[in-house]
Amino acid sequence: MTNPLLPTRSLFRFSAPCRYRNPPWTGKAAGLAKKYQLLSLAELEGRAAPADVRAAWSEVGMAFSVHVQGKSQPPWCRESRPEDSDGLHLWIDTRDVHDVHRAGRFCHRFAFLPIGAGRRLDQPVAESLSIHRAREQHNPIRAGILKASCKRQADGYLLEAMIPAEALTGFDPAEHPRLGFTYAVIDREFGQQTFSVGRPMPYQEDPSLWATLELQR
Repeated sequence: MTNPLLPTRSLFRFSAPCRYRNPPWTGKAAGLAKKYQLLSLAELEGRAAPADVRAAWSEVGMAFSVHVQGKSQPPWCRESRPEDSDGLHLWIDTRDVHDVHRAGRFCHRFAFLPIGAGRRLDQPVAESLSIHRAREQHNPIRAGILKASCKRQADGYLLEAMIPAEALTGFDPAEHPRLGFTYAVIDREFGQQTFSVGRPMPYQEDPSLWATLELQR
């Protein structure tokens, strides 16, 4: 059977629940239980989903985790090249706008890497990145407010991340409980696992290609 011209996920608009947890981040980690696991939309296209991605929210911000298992190679991560590094990459639009193709001031991109920082390059990385071709930029994000922790394992890693509300321009769950959202778990061994459409669609810069997270209590 021939491959379809367009990814199956590009033919639909998806919405998935994101559960409430207060606080979303305790101590130095998120510790998200299985009930916070996000749906794997990649299975609609018969793609494997080797990474377990979870998310939670509260008024103080959002927490995420990714568990990658079955690896035979260490992740490739460089703090100086976060866009190209293995890890969890997030795109969030606090206004859930799907009728524009260029990011606005409510759109954000983050990269959380399991390693790559520190003198030995063995510490996790948490970065806010610019979105290519964005029409406007979100409010400045204070250095050091993004959090990341990582537990290295023999065949992978458990990476956890926290994004405080102040790092999300327009984050207002009471008035805007729907977020435009996608993620990419980048891994040179397994390839890319994305929430909404992946390559060759330009999901890294086009908010109309993102899915929706519904912030539910």
